[in-house]
Amino acid sequence: MRIPTTSCLCPFLVCLCFIQRCCGASHHVLAQVPSKNQTKLANGGPEVHHRPKRGWIWNQFFVLEEHLGPEAQYVGKLHSNSDKGDGSVRYILSGDGAGTIFIIDEVTGDIHAAKSLDRERKTHYVLHAQALDRNTEEALEPKSEFIIKVQDINDNAPKFPDGPFVATVPEMSELGTSVLQITASDADDPTYGNSARIVYSILQGQPYFSVDPKTGIIRTALSDMDREAREHYTVIIQAKDMAGQVGGLSGSTTINITLTDVNDNPPMFPQKNYQLYVPESAQVGKAVGKIKANDEDLGINADIKYSIINSEGANMFSISTERDTREGIISLKKPLNYERKKTYTLHIEGTNTHVDPRFSYLGSFKDTATLKITVGDVDEAPVFSIDHYIMDVYENSPSGTEVGAVTARDPDSRNSPVRYFLDSKEEGVRLFRIDESSGLIRTTQPLDREDVSWHNITVMASEVDSPSLLSHVHVTVQVLDVNDNPPEIATDGEVIVCESSRPGQLIQTVTAVDKDDFANGQRFSFALPSLLPVNPNFTLKDNEDSTASIIARRRRFNHLTQDLYELPIVVWDGGEPSLSGTSTLTLRVCPCQSHGRIRMCQGEAFLSSAGLSTGALIAILLCIVILLAIVVLFVTLRRSKKEPLIISEEDIRENVVTYDDEGGGEEDTEAFDIIALRNPAAAEELKFRRDVRPEGRKHCARSRGRRSASAEPDEPDVHEFIRQRLAEADMDTGGPPYDSLQTYAYEGQGSPTGSVSPLDTPAAQSEQDYNFLDDWGPEFQKLAELYAEADSDATT
Repeated sequence: MRIPTTSCLCPFLVCLCFIQRCCGASHHVLAQVPSKNQTKLANGGPEVHHRPKRGWIWNQFFVLEEHLGPEAQYVGKLHSNSDKGDGSVRYILSGDGAGTIFIIDEVTGDIHAAKSLDRERKTHYVLHAQALDRNTEEALEPKSEFIIKVQDINDNAPKFPDGPFVATVPEMSELGTSVLQITASDADDPTYGNSARIVYSILQGQPYFSVDPKTGIIRTALSDMDREAREHYTVIIQAKDMAGQVGGLSGSTTINITLTDVNDNPPMFPQKNYQLYVPESAQVGKAVGKIKANDEDLGINADIKYSIINSEGANMFSISTERDTREGIISLKKPLNYERKKTYTLHIEGTNTHVDPRFSYLGSFKDTATLKITVGDVDEAPVFSIDHYIMDVYENSPSGTEVGAVTARDPDSRNSPVRYFLDSKEEGVRLFRIDESSGLIRTTQPLDREDVSWHNITVMASEVDSPSLLSHVHVTVQVLDVNDNPPEIATDGEVIVCESSRPGQLIQTVTAVDKDDFANGQRFSFALPSLLPVNPNFTLKDNEDSTASIIARRRRFNHLTQDLYELPIVVWDGGEPSLSGTSTLTLRVCPCQSHGRIRMCQGEAFLSSAGLSTGALIAILLCIVILLAIVVLFVTLRRSKKEPLIISEEDIRENVVTYDDEGGGEEDTEAFDIIALRNPAAAEELKFRRDVRPEGRKHCARSRGRRSASAEPDEPDVHEFIRQRLAEADMDTGGPPYDSLQTYAYEGQGSPTGSVSPLDTPAAQSEQDYNFLDDWGPEFQKLAELYAEADSDATT
């Protein structure tokens, strides 16, 4: 076996050549050549098999990246045992980069890299080699595959792909607190040498921060770093390959580190004593001043709650925190009075609302300050003795009657005189006047409680020296009642009296009304006028409960004889002095239907309940009359259109006559006489009545036959025709007229109930009382009236 050798150009290549020779047995590619592989032993023993002999082999090749020499870089040599050195063997190369990157000498088999290679782009190339007979182009060896690996050199510096970085760490953090971990990347081969072995170091940011050389974790190098002293830091970290040795490549990045705030500073007032001037005219609930404590922290760590911790200040003032400016807003809780108290002292405390217990060792997170408030004297408007006055006065009191007085004073120390007047914008001010010096209110005219019982006025007061300063007070005046209105009967209309009323029967209960006001309730008494004669129809009963009952005095009333009655009633009230009034009630008589306690008038009550006036009734009747006239006219016109079918003077023998009579048997033969076809003029004469008995009809037919034989059709005698008809009607007793009265006086014999006809009633006067018929209902009411009239006539 033969191994091709390579020239080692430098000590590094010598090592590579040694590795190739040592490892060639495991990476060679072989091609068999014709030779015997069996050998007989000399002693005639069995044949011994020998391992075939390799014709040509080569190892895995290596080539350095980034070759910058003037000549092509030598890679290796291919050689076959079939090559005798006479040039008869031709070597060819195919695969990745064959002919472009890698070229081969066809005679010697030397391989060169024609271009500079970059391992970071492609780490190895797969090629195929073959030995051919130059003359016959036949393959001396089968095609074999081999690999050319690009050998790495340190040509890439470490990089931070995500940089620069931003990080935060709380202030006052402990030593060694982790801030951020950064990682650099190196494109070189990490499995070959130290080209990708990175070491981290800090170039800027000491002594505040440090970095772990292997992991790249940045930590705090100082404890208790204060954000209020310094907030931002810039740290530069370097990453170097070749394990940090000399000649290694490096890259760096920047980390901007910010200390975040914690509540490590208490609030502090810039000064311990403050002064504030507040006029006594300041409004309650309004802000009168501000105070602020400073806190170097940020956000919620700087939130402050203010409070007044002494009772003197807390009773008169309140304080709240303004969210945006963190100022304490001082407001007034009660009105100030310079004459009572001129100064106030407030102890104000400012406390952090979010305290971190880790920093409690720094002290209490609060501070106090003293605020002295001076009350300023202001010219004030007069002040009334009370906030609202209530007065009263009797109605009908004469003009100038005293109602009451209001009082106001100047609250200032000089005590200026006060002037009073009424607000002219109010409606009730014309009824009152006020003395501008004393504040006494009087009436300007008599008041009527029934008109307005309460009056509201506004009294204004001002200092004589300063009329622009006004104060107001409301005054309510109650008008007290006196008995100055007589009572009246309370009624909603007419009183209905039923015709069937009996003596002593209750007609209606009446009450009274009075415009006056009685503290203990109204009391009324009733009576009929004493100066008038006794009423024969009605009487009045005082029920002694402020009501009275109207009672009928006679048995019956008739609305046809008299439908309206008037009843005057006198009413007295219970006031002091007592007043009386006379009211006249109208009582209407009408027939009634009795339904328990409810009585309803049949005629007038129905119309009144329907709400129809006289004009509406007349309009309804006119409409009915017009409709009836239209119906009569329509019927008349229809009849006039049918007459020509019978009395037409023209020859109707060729006409077809239609009629709507239904079949009646033999009577159909008499519905139309065929004689009318021969003599139309005699058609009217030949008509006969169809409402008589057959005998009458036969008699009339015989009469008509005789008249037809004697009469001359050319000259009809109308007077004779009428006379004959009249005679026939007088002589015909068998045919009743169209409108007749049928009377049947015979009732039969042997009836056990007897006769109900009044014809057989004895003529003697009956003493029977028929009033019980009123209770039987409206069906027997007319019968009761007839018997009552008969009794009355008999008595007369």
